[in-house]
Amino acid sequence: MKVVILAGGFGTRLSELTDTIPKPMVKIGGIPILVHIMESYSKYGYNDFVIATGYKSELITEFFRNYYFNNSDFTVDLSSGKITTVRPVAKDWKVTLINTGIGTLTGGRLSKLKPYVADGRFLMTYGDGLCDVNLEDLIAFHKQHKRIATVTAVRPNTRFGELRIDKNLVSTFSEKKQLDQGWINGGFFVFEPQLFEYLDGDQMLEQEPLEKLVSDSELSAFKHTGFWQCMDTKKDLDYLNLLHDQRNLPTSV
Repeated sequence: MKVVILAGGFGTRLSELTDTIPKPMVKIGGIPILVHIMESYSKYGYNDFVIATGYKSELITEFFRNYYFNNSDFTVDLSSGKITTVRPVAKDWKVTLINTGIGTLTGGRLSKLKPYVADGRFLMTYGDGLCDVNLEDLIAFHKQHKRIATVTAVRPNTRFGELRIDKNLVSTFSEKKQLDQGWINGGFFVFEPQLFEYLDGDQMLEQEPLEKLVSDSELSAFKHTGFWQCMDTKKDLDYLNLLHDQRNLPTSV
């Protein structure tokens, strides 16, 4: 099963860092948050990643292009230029990078990935949040409820939009409004290929497409009460680094 990561946004609320690097490349414990996210999937055996880039995409591309040699020991024969790997990197990852445009919205980015993921069920998340959700349980839940989409619902003390849930089925999807029940969109979705029938051009995935899935009773909610933390502000970043330094970050690599 492929893993889609939306990693093309501007990250304006972290502008002190994202003026020079894309948000998914901001580091936690010296490692880009994007790699932390990928590790959380790899832990469950999901190693085929499709990353939608946009803002400063060249920096994400450069990172993965050089990843093998930057994380391996090697010998260079300066007389011939031949490079021999002494200790190769151990990650068994396949990473497909698709530049989906600088100003493209989340639904538009996902639409542009259709040729790469529409052949079967796939996983999706954003490039700025960490979660220790059990992916085996999430996928089993998705299969059991037989909907087009499943969203991981979380309940942090935050300012994000609310999911209203009735018997594990999302009944309303209100983005960034006053919380009532307290469950919010935590990312970490499971999608069937039929999702692409709900996408139309460049639009916010979290608005009309997911709202239409709700009205069609096709969006289930998997309630996760464990660790979840976004990296939306400098305060969030400092908190994640503190957890990492204290060895209390559940998703540490």
